[in-house]
Amino acid sequence: MWSKDFTLITIGTIISAIAGQTISLPMSLMVFDETGSTLLSALLFIAGMIPSVVLPILIAPLIDRYPKKRIIVGLDYLMGILFLFIAYVVSITGFKYSLYLFFSLITGIIGTIYRLTYQAWFPDLIPVGFEQQGYAVSSSIYPTVMVIMSPIAAYLYEILSISTLFMIVGILTILAATSEVLITNIHNHQTDGKFDFEQYKADILGGFSFLKEEKGIRNIYTHMSITNGVAFGFQLIVQAYFQTVSFLTVTMLAFLRSAETVGRIIGGAVQYKVDVPPKRRYGITKFVYIFYEIMDIILLFTPYPLMVVNRFLCGFLGMTSATLRETSVQSYLPSNMRAKVNAVFNVSMALSMILFQIITGFLGDQIGYRKVVVVMAGISLLSIFIFIVIPSDENRKVYEAARAEN
Repeated sequence: MWSKDFTLITIGTIISAIAGQTISLPMSLMVFDETGSTLLSALLFIAGMIPSVVLPILIAPLIDRYPKKRIIVGLDYLMGILFLFIAYVVSITGFKYSLYLFFSLITGIIGTIYRLTYQAWFPDLIPVGFEQQGYAVSSSIYPTVMVIMSPIAAYLYEILSISTLFMIVGILTILAATSEVLITNIHNHQTDGKFDFEQYKADILGGFSFLKEEKGIRNIYTHMSITNGVAFGFQLIVQAYFQTVSFLTVTMLAFLRSAETVGRIIGGAVQYKVDVPPKRRYGITKFVYIFYEIMDIILLFTPYPLMVVNRFLCGFLGMTSATLRETSVQSYLPSNMRAKVNAVFNVSMALSMILFQIITGFLGDQIGYRKVVVVMAGISLLSIFIFIVIPSDENRKVYEAARAEN
């Protein structure tokens, strides 16, 4: 499995993940330290997320038609230079909230294009027959880096200036781009001569037409949009519960999240070692989805030690379902449709996250945190039966897919 191209993209992804974790927590801490406002901190997050609401659908046809390696490498170098530039500016100006807001928006735009391109390119860098192992590796990178880098990032924030951290991230990002330069797989793009506005419009509509015809893909992505939005709000409610209940602490919440992350890491390792036959992917996925939501429903009604066990199991099984889903869906999608279909999913997921964040925040003030968790997990459970369990014929076809021809 460890071909030259797969090894290089993995190295680049690890370096990029380290860079992201090095700056994400310090930036959040710094903005709150400087402003003392959770609203301003939230606006900074929203500024980085806004491009994900519109941009993916607009740029997907271009990504599907042009060399993905060139886009990935170019964006990584651009991001590295941008971090070095902002490091220089911040060292002179000090803290300027408007500067960080603009910087978050720009990095959000670059990051949106990068993620969509990466999602479309990565499947072609996995050797044929090793799709499950490839996705197990990629899915394990960010949880592993997060566990290692979160305390390191917090420590670096205490001992280094934010401009120095920006400079470190810039250098790391340029190193990631340099490793990606050596990748030789550049074939999966269309080169049919001219590309005018009519073709561009036809490509966008083609993505929607594909989703309209492919009910299995539409069902899976609709469910994932709902559950990702619910999970986003779920984290907010659980955090508020731990901050307001006398026998729980924020430190205990950190251990709870660590338990889930460790579960994900171990789940990724198991998926790397144990090859799940395509015929079993759908059945395992249904079990994991239902089990996960039941664990969410009971989480805040159990003693803390059982909460830790709960989150570990959910992390382990969540990584299992995520790996099987990505293996199946990305194998099923033709390479010239990946960016367009993933773009629709990214947009719907971003909108769902914003929507459920508002809903859960409102309900938390009205009916209490435990009840909100039950309601939100109940919505996800209903989504499982509507979009995953009932339309079994359409979904099974996707989960049992071998890699599509380019």
